[in-house]
Amino acid sequence: MSGTGLIAIKRRIKSITNTKKITKAMGLVSTAKYKKLKGEVDINNSYVHKLWEIIKQVKDNYEEDSIYIRGNSNSKKMYIILTSDTGLCGGFNWSVANEFINKIKKNNEDYSIIIVGERGRSIFKKLNTETVAEYVEIPDIPSQKEATTIINHALNMYSSEEIGEVYIVHKKLISATKNEVKFEKLIPLNFDNEHNSSKAYVDIETIDEKAMYEIASLFLRSKMLNCMLHSKASEHRARMESMGAATSNAHDLLEKLNLKYNRIRQSAITQEISEIVGGAEAQR
Repeated sequence: MSGTGLIAIKRRIKSITNTKKITKAMGLVSTAKYKKLKGEVDINNSYVHKLWEIIKQVKDNYEEDSIYIRGNSNSKKMYIILTSDTGLCGGFNWSVANEFINKIKKNNEDYSIIIVGERGRSIFKKLNTETVAEYVEIPDIPSQKEATTIINHALNMYSSEEIGEVYIVHKKLISATKNEVKFEKLIPLNFDNEHNSSKAYVDIETIDEKAMYEIASLFLRSKMLNCMLHSKASEHRARMESMGAATSNAHDLLEKLNLKYNRIRQSAITQEISEIVGGAEAQR
């Protein structure tokens, strides 16, 4: 009986040891990817901030009524939802999905969605939610190519007045130890909290609606890429933490199994010694 128990425990120890090696390796890979992405995010944050300052200058000096600033006649909202393509990242994807679902239920909005990421597509398919478009297999470090493809879809729908507002829903890095699900308004350009005028510093002439489209699309492509970088960095940070927890749990479980294995083995050895001693005594 004890021999059978030892074999089963030994097999389980071997299986958990192999799993621990995998989770530890995945955690190290995610840590390396997170650190690389964190550097990309910091650089891109600075670029987008400077670009936004230029957009504000253009807005303050544009005399006409642009749909990219005031909005259009449609009230329907578009949400671009950023999720991961792969799993093993804890509650990363469901936290984004749940925030979106709760907001929609609360406000009872007329909306459409674009999903980015295979996991998001699976989640909203289970929820029987229709999508306008789905984009999957995004690289670990997103490029301007992917960002442009996604935002152009939304921008074209806005320009043709199929939708009236565009938001992006994603996990944003707040600090090295914190991230949050954010709803950021992309279109029309959000100047709600801006109070400083730039008219005293620049003199921009010959800006028409076509130029405003080019300027707006330039900023939106950059902002889209910024949000995708934040999302990917948050994803790898979540996976890093998830794999770290899995490795720690595997270590604790191995300690308990090894203790159990040694106790059963010790008990079996004690029993064998007792039988040998008993046999020797019987032969006297």
